[in-house]
Amino acid sequence: MSLRSMVRSALASTDSVVADEERHAASAVSGCTALSDVSPRHRASAAGVLRSVVLHPRQKVPTVEAELYDGSGSIDLIWLGRREIAGIQPGRRLRVEGMVTTREGRRAMFNPRYELRARAGE
Repeated sequence: MSLRSMVRSALASTDSVVADEERHAASAVSGCTALSDVSPRHRASAAGVLRSVVLHPRQKVPTVEAELYDGSGSIDLIWLGRREIAGIQPGRRLRVEGMVTTREGRRAMFNPRYELRARAGE
């Protein structure tokens, strides 16, 4: 087995462990749907961990954009007119609720309601 193959298998194993942990944590939050099961044009509640958070100026309107991951899939969260949101940072666990739509071929929620959840180990 080549070094490249070993690294890939080690990363895949780590990713699958992280995915399993996120699925378990998200399923513990009542009333939430797995992100793999949410569909556009429907309201949904979901829980997961933020993988990334970025500030984007779009057409002179700033936006905070984040990717929420729950082990089954991910969704983009977009808050319009914001430059920052206290507590919204990578690694933070959230529960969100809102209308699911698609943007650039990806599922997204604009201005979702959110609840900060305890971080792992807190």
